[in-house]
Amino acid sequence: MSHTGTELTTRLDANGTLTVQLRERTWEAPKGRQVLVRMEASPINPSDLALLFAAADLENATYSPGKLVAQMPEAYTRVASARHGLDLPAGSEGAGTVVAAGDEPAAQALMGKRVACVPGTAYATYAYCDAAMAIVLDDATSAEQAASSFVNPMTALGFVETMKAEGFTALIHAAAASNLGQMLVRICQEDGIDLINIVRSDEQVKLLQDLGAKYIVNSSEPDFMSRLVAAVSETGARLGFDPIGGGTMASAMLNAMEVDAARNIEFNRYGSSEFKKVYIYGKLDTGPTTIAGNIGFAWELAGWLLPNFLAKVGPQVAGRMRARVMQGLDTTFASRFSDRIGLGDMLTREAVCRYAARRTGQKFLILPNG
Repeated sequence: MSHTGTELTTRLDANGTLTVQLRERTWEAPKGRQVLVRMEASPINPSDLALLFAAADLENATYSPGKLVAQMPEAYTRVASARHGLDLPAGSEGAGTVVAAGDEPAAQALMGKRVACVPGTAYATYAYCDAAMAIVLDDATSAEQAASSFVNPMTALGFVETMKAEGFTALIHAAAASNLGQMLVRICQEDGIDLINIVRSDEQVKLLQDLGAKYIVNSSEPDFMSRLVAAVSETGARLGFDPIGGGTMASAMLNAMEVDAARNIEFNRYGSSEFKKVYIYGKLDTGPTTIAGNIGFAWELAGWLLPNFLAKVGPQVAGRMRARVMQGLDTTFASRFSDRIGLGDMLTREAVCRYAARRTGQKFLILPNG
């Protein structure tokens, strides 16, 4: 039995034209371990925006019902040549009800169940998902609660797992007032881990203070670096996670670590020998990453991506992390949504310009069948 509905796709052509549109499609009966989920809720995460729009000029795009056409910068179009001409579905995660299942026992066991899933195609009426990537929800858990149960929660937990595996004892996190950042605050409180939160406004400082965060540094203040150094000195943090990517935030983290590490050693023109590391895990700023200043030579700048991390740690660690997430969906890993819109309204100018702005406290939930 087939199912018909609507799916959102994004396409970049070689001339830099980006077309994001809603299209009718048919989903055939799933096979093997696959299940077909009738999607009920799906969040818009920064990683989803990167696929949907990347660096496109959304202000000057052409908007029509169910369709957006924008121009992509030449530099991005060139480096993204692998996706030229491809109609790519989007929507990393969500929740819904299994309406069809493949013939393997793992898939059949999910028939009719409400699940959280990671299909990568969640901005649609229906989505295929491997049975291993679907988690059955209890009756008390809504689709909205479960919609964001993978990307942000598993990323925040992944930071802590990475810290422990690499021998560090404290963390620095930029853009810390985000949904993910708030989860990380709660995780570190539960686990007794010192966390330095970097934000960019007094409003965000208060938000994290209300959560009970101990170390909060405002990057917009003139004494930002001295306060960051003081927090690093008190916590001994030597590991940072930066979702901004472009600009100087990673450099500021390394500089603060080096200043603290070099306090009590004899002068060495190469700096301290204490190892420091910053992971970039997002590109809120698509410009170049600038590393400058007093950072010594015992440091590393690396990329961090959730799928790569999960592949590295293996199913046992990933399973333990997922179990913790499901136990804390309405507490530690709760997401707050500012807006809820239907799939049909996702490509209006008003909606796109709001959710693509990625403002703190403004997170959209898509209701594909709402």
